[in-house]
Amino acid sequence: MTTKIIAVIIFCSILSVPLHAGAEGTENVQQDCYSQSIVDLKFELRRLWIDHTWWTRNVIISKLAGLDDTEKALERLLQNQVDIGNAIKPYYGEQAGEQLSKLLTDHILIAGKIIDAAKSEDEVEYEKQNTEWFKNADDIASFLSKANPNWSKEELQDLLYLHLELTRDEAVARLKKDWEADIAAFDEGEDHIIKLADTLSEGIIKQFPDQFK
Repeated sequence: MTTKIIAVIIFCSILSVPLHAGAEGTENVQQDCYSQSIVDLKFELRRLWIDHTWWTRNVIISKLAGLDDTEKALERLLQNQVDIGNAIKPYYGEQAGEQLSKLLTDHILIAGKIIDAAKSEDEVEYEKQNTEWFKNADDIASFLSKANPNWSKEELQDLLYLHLELTRDEAVARLKKDWEADIAAFDEGEDHIIKLADTLSEGIIKQFPDQFK
């Protein structure tokens, strides 16, 4: 079996695509798989959103422990929000990409305030910032649903709300030094963010089918 055929089979397996390879070779394999452009988009959005969870975790750990790398970790996390916005620009334009990056940047900055409030045990500020965090999620869901009819506002709200809850669970568990709960929340959050990334890529593919033949 050639390396090219093996690579296509791996793509099909990872993305849960039916595979019925015939003796004809790669061409037959590819007929039952996603096109390369679909694979590229799915993998890129998964990578960006997984980075989102990993760098968020890095910031949580550094912020709560008062580590010297906190600002650098935050800087890298904020770059991720720019990268996610840039990823939609080929489909929705420069302005839309910038707007998404701004909304996601607010998402991160509010999260930082929540961590600070939790660390200082300021319940009033914690609740205030938590309310703002969920409002920001509503704004992101509204923005995306207007851009693409395949993304319902309600579905996106559900996905984003769970992302917030799992991130918050992770931070609170770490603050309490409940390491098992901390790890469990992160693992669940990573699985969930892949679902979010796939929802976004599938919506783009449905809206712009000619770009993914």
